[in-house]
Amino acid sequence: MEGKIYQEVDRFFPSSKTCHVCLNQVSSLPLNVRLWTCEKCHTKHDRDINASITFEMKDYEYFDYAQYKF
Repeated sequence: MEGKIYQEVDRFFPSSKTCHVCLNQVSSLPLNVRLWTCEKCHTKHDRDINASITFEMKDYEYFDYAQYKF
């Protein structure tokens, strides 16, 4: 896989419902909700783009994992 990055993430990591700007985690985000706004910082998110940014941040260890309820 030249030029590709393979990254494994815990299946329960809340990537789509964690705001990549302020790290606020939404309590409930049904799968049919594709766009959402963070209640804390009011950033508008596309679910898939936010998840990919969150995965990248997780890879670079920007997160304090103790704050997440798995």
